[in-house]
Amino acid sequence: MTEHDPDFRPLPMPTPESFRYEERDRVGIITLDRPDRYNALTFQVYRELTDFFTVIDRRSLDPEGARALVLQGEGKAFCSGGDVEDIITRLFERDLDGLLRFTRMTGELIHSMRRCKTPIVTSIKKVAAGAGAVMALASDLRVMGKKSFFAFLFPQVGLSGADMGASWLLPRVVGMGHASEILLLGDRVYAERCAEIGLANRVIDDSPDAGGPAAVDAAAFELAKAIAQKPHFATRMTKTMLQQEMDMGFTDAIEAEAQAQAICMQYPDFREANDAWLAKRDPNWK
Repeated sequence: MTEHDPDFRPLPMPTPESFRYEERDRVGIITLDRPDRYNALTFQVYRELTDFFTVIDRRSLDPEGARALVLQGEGKAFCSGGDVEDIITRLFERDLDGLLRFTRMTGELIHSMRRCKTPIVTSIKKVAAGAGAVMALASDLRVMGKKSFFAFLFPQVGLSGADMGASWLLPRVVGMGHASEILLLGDRVYAERCAEIGLANRVIDDSPDAGGPAAVDAAAFELAKAIAQKPHFATRMTKTMLQQEMDMGFTDAIEAEAQAQAICMQYPDFREANDAWLAKRDPNWK
């Protein structure tokens, strides 16, 4: 059974224990919920998020499902990475096989985010560090507060900057030169610099007069809402092609896009756009 079958039924929604989820205006909002720890990740959060992105992508095919996602953190920060007490200190108890099981699990989360055809907007308040930085990187769009920063800090703790797919994703977002500097040094990259190199899509005033950190979440929601109002089949196809063409040569990419566009032309939204234009009304996407 595929999403194009008339009898397709999305998977039932799970109830996560380690984070919150709600839907509003066709936008699904995923909120990391450990504000006292800057929303640091635990083993449970890794596992639940990985499974959740798979299920939520299927649910987006439901007529009432979310058409875009926001990934954010509760409180004044996005995510400070893996929790020192729950994860880091426990890694010293593992042998090589045990460590490899953990590193593969972290990579599965990033893989599930990139496989998810529903666009993801990440709201970055204060800090996106370590695994939090890679999660934000794996999203499709990033909204940052003026006072926030990325920190791919792995080299500063004796680890490779190439973690969870960072050395594959980051050069494709900011270029090899910028990616090499960021991943070799592990220094903070503040919002203004992120905007300059393309790591941030929006930089929002997060001063108290402008609404503080909540203004960043609000801007991320509005961006996701704008995506959710577009024809969903087309946005899913666009994200699919952006991901798949990363591994293609130019000739193969041109052919893949020809096939993708032909499929979209057979979908009802293409005719609906034309009918709406002729009737001078807003389109009613299927």
